[in-house]
Amino acid sequence: MMEAINTSLIDWSRAQFALTAIYHWLFVPLTLGLGVVQAIMETVYYKTGDDFWKKTAQFWMKIFGINFAIGVATGLILEFEFGTNWSNYSWFVGDIFGAPLAIEGIVAFFMEATFIAVMFFGWNKVSKGFHLASTWLTILGATISAFWILVANAWMQYPAGMQFNPDTVRNEMASFWEVALSPVALNKFFHTVLSGWIIGAMFVVGVASWFLLKKRETKFALASVKIGAIFGGIACLLSIWTGDGSAHQVAQRQPMKLAAMEGLYEGREGAGLVAIGLLNPAKTQHDDNKDPFLFKIEIPKLLSFFAERDINAYVPGITDIIEGGYRKKDGTMALSAEEKISRGKLAIQALADYRAAKTDSLKQQARATLDEHFQYFGYGYIKKSSDLIPPVGLTFYTFHLMVILGGFLLLLFAVATYLSCKNKFENKRWLQWTCLISIFLAIIAGQAGWVVAEVGRQPWAIQDILPVSAAISNLSAASVQVTFFVFLALFTVLLIAELKIMTNAIKKGPQID
Repeated sequence: MMEAINTSLIDWSRAQFALTAIYHWLFVPLTLGLGVVQAIMETVYYKTGDDFWKKTAQFWMKIFGINFAIGVATGLILEFEFGTNWSNYSWFVGDIFGAPLAIEGIVAFFMEATFIAVMFFGWNKVSKGFHLASTWLTILGATISAFWILVANAWMQYPAGMQFNPDTVRNEMASFWEVALSPVALNKFFHTVLSGWIIGAMFVVGVASWFLLKKRETKFALASVKIGAIFGGIACLLSIWTGDGSAHQVAQRQPMKLAAMEGLYEGREGAGLVAIGLLNPAKTQHDDNKDPFLFKIEIPKLLSFFAERDINAYVPGITDIIEGGYRKKDGTMALSAEEKISRGKLAIQALADYRAAKTDSLKQQARATLDEHFQYFGYGYIKKSSDLIPPVGLTFYTFHLMVILGGFLLLLFAVATYLSCKNKFENKRWLQWTCLISIFLAIIAGQAGWVVAEVGRQPWAIQDILPVSAAISNLSAASVQVTFFVFLALFTVLLIAELKIMTNAIKKGPQID
């Protein structure tokens, strides 16, 4: 792997990947959420035989189909970028990372492709039961597809079930089930899918509110609001549970990310959770003795509970993690960043010695040193300890934005559910406008969650094993710049096209007699 990489190349490659991921995540959650809503509506049709529910399900199915097609296109480009822009990463861990992506492509995608045709074109060609099964299997396929992609992403956050092979200089899978069923992977899957359900539910409620504002398709709109609001409220409640699990997992596996999420520089026992805060822009160094906040409102001891399930537990801050010296939960003393960097360089040198060794004894000696220090391998590519601190401001604000918007959406779903069940939603124009605008708030909350997950783990491509600077392809920065703007133009055109097609379909309405 390359020892030094042009910073401009790293920045542009990260920007291109982030651009693709952001556009892709505009479509995926809506697919996951709309798919369940349409399946619920078709289930009601199957149970009642009422043609109204068939037309209602078909309308949302049309919107689902438009969104699904664009999501597939951006997803394919995202996967190709691992080979084009991050070839060192792909070489170093391709044996592990590629497995869940291969399963996603072979099993889940083909499952979707098989049943989606029946779902769209089989209404009058197959039985009601078979069609309903096809609808549920289509969304199940999309959800399974998300599972394997999230397994791959979770492995980057918590690299389990692997073994490094110094002969090939590759990480190889030691246990498939440790990769697929790691606690980080399972929690990430449920939390991410639930965020998609929330976005899909908010979309349904918001679009239905638009019909009510236009005084059109009232019966359809009110039925959609009721199902969407109940479904969204349940998803919000479940996401609180999985969000708590995510915070706990981050505390165990990525303490620097947790510290950045909370703007916590100095660790303490009984750490409080920042409810609202404004970071001090004058604080530019972890050890400059400046107050991290201009102001904050804190919930006492809640961060310690989330992190360790103990309100009095010690939670390390950014400065503590860099300087080390605190006692960890297992009783050992935390190493400083400089010590980890030193051990990482020993591991890298041991790998070079192993590959250059001419005798078995020299190989065994080098291998022993490599095995001893491999857990710090990635630190050997870090130039200075401050590089281990992610962008605190971006991580802190996006995390709190996600939480605040999530709380707002839960309240909104609760109010919409109550009023729709009491048959009072139709006359609440202020609430209908709020629901319509909140489609965008739900999307922002979902995007913010991914920013926290990915920006908060910088500088790592794979936590503690491979930094971004060592994962990149040997390309010219100019070529990545060109493709960045090509993709920006392409994705923007796709987004505009989707919005236009989707808007036209919504304006046309469900065509219920």
